[in-house]
Amino acid sequence: MSIHESLPVSDISSTGCACGCADEGEPELDVRAIPHALRHATVFGALGAVPAGGSLRLVAPHDPKPLLAQIEDREGGAIGVDYLVRGPEAWTLRLTRQA
Repeated sequence: MSIHESLPVSDISSTGCACGCADEGEPELDVRAIPHALRHATVFGALGAVPAGGSLRLVAPHDPKPLLAQIEDREGGAIGVDYLVRGPEAWTLRLTRQA
């Protein structure tokens, strides 16, 4: 077993999470496997991590109009929405945080 020294919290924001993974490209969140009761909260959490000018692909089992209305209420127009695929098995949207 190896033990790694932790970074101070102040260093994490400037260096990333130190897990060794790279954040490249546009992340995709497929909520079809997430229990319905947790889906919206999961999307809100993921969307909160999207930086200004960044985007997230959302894959949903249906047209997520209620979720989009909640995002609008929470974010006040700061999130742009583009439909990439409109069903029938899955809907894929790009959610972009305005710069």
